[in-house]
Amino acid sequence: MKHFFGLPARCGAWCAALAATVLLAGCERPPVDTVQRGFRGTGMEQVYNPRTVADQAALNTVPPSTPLASADGPKAKDIYKNVQVLGDLSVAEFARHMVAITSWVSPKEGCTYCHAGANFADESKYQKVVARRMIQMTQHLNGSWQKHVGGTGVTCYTCHRGNNVPVNQWFQAAEPQPMGSLIGERAGQNAPSDIPALASLPNDPFTPLLGQPERIRVVGKTALPEGNRHSVKETEWTYALMMHMSQSLGVNCTYCHNTRSFSSWDLSPPTRTTAYWGIRMVGDVNSKYLEPLTKTFPAHRLGPTGDVGKVNCATCHQGAYKPLYGASMLKDHPELSGVKAVVTAPTAAAPADDASMGSPEGATIFFAVGSSTLGADAAPALDALISMLNAHPDAKITISGFHSASGDLPTNQELAKKRAFSVRDALKAAGIAEDRVALQKPMSAEANLAGEDPKSRRVEVAVAK
Repeated sequence: MKHFFGLPARCGAWCAALAATVLLAGCERPPVDTVQRGFRGTGMEQVYNPRTVADQAALNTVPPSTPLASADGPKAKDIYKNVQVLGDLSVAEFARHMVAITSWVSPKEGCTYCHAGANFADESKYQKVVARRMIQMTQHLNGSWQKHVGGTGVTCYTCHRGNNVPVNQWFQAAEPQPMGSLIGERAGQNAPSDIPALASLPNDPFTPLLGQPERIRVVGKTALPEGNRHSVKETEWTYALMMHMSQSLGVNCTYCHNTRSFSSWDLSPPTRTTAYWGIRMVGDVNSKYLEPLTKTFPAHRLGPTGDVGKVNCATCHQGAYKPLYGASMLKDHPELSGVKAVVTAPTAAAPADDASMGSPEGATIFFAVGSSTLGADAAPALDALISMLNAHPDAKITISGFHSASGDLPTNQELAKKRAFSVRDALKAAGIAEDRVALQKPMSAEANLAGEDPKSRRVEVAVAK
């Protein structure tokens, strides 16, 4: 009888099969699903594990929504004390929103997670201050960052999913300790971490790339630096962030890149542009909304270096290529859209002969770069304009959209026109008759050749003489 390493051949074959089974047990077992996203033979395929997708299904299920409440009746700000956001909602709409946000963020603790039970107007709980600012942040995301969130938008549930604190947040990493005189510091690299998918890349790409809106490296166009002072270390930060994005969305590189030319924007899928705006959106909200809250949080809610928890791609996506697989909750909660507040008419118009109103005045409304969507920041100017028009029923206005003096003229003019239309539509939704509003042709902003001056991203409303 032939032997296999001293064992009978049949027994040896059985042992080899058993060893192979044990070895493969820790590997990704087939079958997996693939979706072709480009020409065959170019590697443009998305690979999905059906078991992982199934596990994600429950996490990405949209909770049931109650019917929209009536907008009639007194406003929340006129009935309740210390209402600093959403005050223009009716009492019924306001109560509906409070019930929803409680189920999204504190389903076990209830209202008293943010409010003092004996006095809901009290400001003693930090959670209330944070929640108020997060509502404003959500409106800002939906109103000013549609290049990333699109019409789907986000709500508080997108990040919280029934948890007081979003499961995925990040803190600035503590400075690494020297490993020894010969080895030196690791510089945040070469240590096991899930963030760069266990690669030797930096473990904290978030602090340099997602802590501010304009930081991520742009690929150079020449072989030599020629003014591009970005280093190899910054390239490694970028690669680490890309690994994080792939894991956060449950996709591979071909979701945003073309394998024939990773650097070419012309050959890339549209999702790459969406991701570009997403990176800047995250940096924007971290720097404008979360970092300023650092002193509001107690010490136990801060990171090892004393910074506040911030968001990254995983905060919203949580393993899905689109949060909640693209299901929109915003249609059921228009108060978070960033537009609701600016189209709601005031509770009562002052009499036309009220001397306190003075002479009718116009308004200037600013927009985000490349956007024609009214953001939450436009609410004060629009509310004042609506109040003036209600107080002076004979007043008529002209609306002028301005654009930059640099760049493509037809594109700039079209954007200026859309911005003017947005203001007109908001006034119309608030009950202002369309025959009281006249649109002027797009106008170029003088003395603005930089292209990013906020003065070029505006709509001026003037009272007709």
